[in-house]
Amino acid sequence: MAHARRDNARLLARVRRMQGQVEALARLLREQRECNDVLQQIAAVRGAATGLMADVLEEHLKEHLSAPSHSAGQRERDLSELAHIVKRYLK
Repeated sequence: MAHARRDNARLLARVRRMQGQVEALARLLREQRECNDVLQQIAAVRGAATGLMADVLEEHLKEHLSAPSHSAGQRERDLSELAHIVKRYLK
């Protein structure tokens, strides 16, 4: 996954922010905070995960599925695999 290596620092920074959001969620639950606070933090975590998925997905599409160097058969296999991953993510 070439794009992950190229953008590794940026992706890792996003993951660290997500870790902070998950830790904040755990803290809210431990402290038995108001439901609205917990729900807001869950929404933040989900939004961060969705944003990360969108960034990696966009780069993957550019890097792998539109590459003229890949055969049609390889692109078809990559597309099938990617569709499976996206379906799992959307469940």
